[in-house]
Amino acid sequence: MHRQRLTTTCARWFLVAAAVVLFAAPAAAQREEPFDVLIRGGRVVDGTGNPWVRADVAVRGDRIARIGHLPDATADRVIDAEGLVVAPGFIDPHTHAVRGIFDVPTADNYLLQGVTTLTEGNDGSSPWPVGEHLGRIAGLGISPNWGIFAGQGTIRREVLGNDDRDPTRDELDRMRTLVAEAMREGAFGLSTGLFYVPGSFTSTEEVIALSEVAAAYGGIYISHMRDEALLLLDSVRETIRIGEEAGIPVQMTHHKAISRDMWGRSADSLALVDAARARGVDITIDQYPYTASQTGITAVVPQWAQAGGTQELIARLQDPETRRRIRGEIVYRIEHDRGGGDPANIVIGLCEWDRLLEGKSLADILAEREVEVTVENAADLVMEIVERGGARAIYHAMDEADVERIMQHPATAIGSDGGVSVFGDSVPHPREYGTFARVLGRYVRERGVLTLEEAVRKMSGATAARLGLQDRGLLREGFFADVAVFDPDRVIDHATFPEPHQYAEGVEYVLVNGALVVNGGEHTGARPGRVLYGPGRR
Repeated sequence: MHRQRLTTTCARWFLVAAAVVLFAAPAAAQREEPFDVLIRGGRVVDGTGNPWVRADVAVRGDRIARIGHLPDATADRVIDAEGLVVAPGFIDPHTHAVRGIFDVPTADNYLLQGVTTLTEGNDGSSPWPVGEHLGRIAGLGISPNWGIFAGQGTIRREVLGNDDRDPTRDELDRMRTLVAEAMREGAFGLSTGLFYVPGSFTSTEEVIALSEVAAAYGGIYISHMRDEALLLLDSVRETIRIGEEAGIPVQMTHHKAISRDMWGRSADSLALVDAARARGVDITIDQYPYTASQTGITAVVPQWAQAGGTQELIARLQDPETRRRIRGEIVYRIEHDRGGGDPANIVIGLCEWDRLLEGKSLADILAEREVEVTVENAADLVMEIVERGGARAIYHAMDEADVERIMQHPATAIGSDGGVSVFGDSVPHPREYGTFARVLGRYVRERGVLTLEEAVRKMSGATAARLGLQDRGLLREGFFADVAVFDPDRVIDHATFPEPHQYAEGVEYVLVNGALVVNGGEHTGARPGRVLYGPGRR
């Protein structure tokens, strides 16, 4: 009996020992295999909006391999994230980054903000053909990931030029075919710039017809609306209608309320969004955190005068009666639209035919010429600039209260509306260097407009969901390792309107597809970015 109990006990110990060996062996093997990168001890903000947690993030190859408490893990590169925030790399839903990416493929101004994905083709204007452009990007090799929208204005120009007329049935069918081709080549959806020529000549019904094609391929509709000033609310209603009738997800891009006459009316525009969402319209917003916009000087020139293109506009300006009419409408736009009521609010950003004008307002230029600063004289100056070659301009015509109200709306994401800056060249909008760092520094830390977790969601997970990216935008095991690590106490933008060429501070490490692109706040020169394709690619 004693011998039997002894035998049974020994057998049990043998089984326990065997189990220990069986279960310990894989764990030991795992500990012996180092990760490529281990980000240890940071506050992980995963991009969903959930509260942060203390965790380690381990990367193997181009993917996030493990997230959790990993005290025994080893790696070829260990990043001490004590006191730092570990977040998904930021995704910019609205850029004009083709302006500069072939000059600066490292896109330093974006990577140093923690941005790991850029989307081009906004405001109705896109590189064309889409597939050819994406091939050029892939061949170039860039630091961030890259996606594209198909520009409705570009497509319309391919078929109708800059004519101010409705398309024939055959022309509409041709445009629908081009939208389908762009979607099959990898576009994420259709963008419009209904404020710009030739998009401004497009009827709502024409936009719906094209959007239906993008919807059939799983795409979205992203729009610079027809008007963001006095007709803001009508434009929001039109955007909602397009999404509703075309059956397509909609994003009102760089949402704002321009002109002193409209300050505060963002409350009404957001109410329209809420009502639409309540009845099932899939509409969202993006925004940049500044009270000034940037676009061409022709933003204060009536669209009818721009029909047919630049040469046609210049020809109209040669006719005295037409010139007087155009002048009157420019005066009105300076007073009640992007001019914000004062020629000092319009500042020249890029002027290739006279670089000495850059950084000067219309008021500055008039004063230098010893011409009285009036809106009428400013309108004459605008026409002169157009005739001599045009320019980009910054327009100070928005109110901070509207910026904060829009930012806090749950449907709002963050986007820059900027390009890839060639450091020191011209006077760009500071959003190119500062958008994402500004949200974290000014609006999270300093003003408390957003929580840290909500800000990160608006800069990563929200846009990934809108674009349909299934494996980016969140910190999740198995997702691509696009990661931004920043100091929440130091992160800030330094770019200003007078001195925009200043990099953001406080983003210490950035990984793109698992490769370290920012190390200790410095760009490494690595170019691991990939072309991202929309849902309709064939």
